Amino acid sequence: MMKIMIINGPNLNMLGIREKDIYGSETYEGLLRYIEKECQGDELTFRQSNHEGDLIDWIQEAYFEKYDGVVINPGGYTHTSVALGDAVKAVSPLPVVEVHISDIAEREDFRHVSYVAPGCIGQIKGQGFRGYVMAVEMIREHLDK
Repeated sequence: MMKIMIINGPNLNMLGIREKDIYGSETYEGLLRYIEKECQGDELTFRQSNHEGDLIDWIQEAYFEKYDGVVINPGGYTHTSVALGDAVKAVSPLPVVEVHISDIAEREDFRHVSYVAPGCIGQIKGQGFRGYVMAVEMIREHLDK
């Protein structure tokens, strides 16, 4: 059993409402139910905020509260937040995996750059909700090494 914090950034609470052609029609609550079902046996803490400082505080909390890892979908902050990238680097060796529901490499040019990824053990993009489960598995494999 692992203790994992799953952090979702800005506008993820709008799943099922925003840009359904990109993110689908399933809601944020549906995302949480899916992850819980697929990761039974792990202790999961879910957090979502539209505020950058909250995300940074939770990354630090995961470190100080001895979580086994963090899965983060930084949303739009992926491409703008040096501070969020610094927070991920600051908690090393805590394994952090960056997740995106859509394939950011196939979207607008500005989305091709992540300030968060350099501090992460991996990045999963374009796998929909399944990407979160893949991220938990990536943390498990990392810790098993």
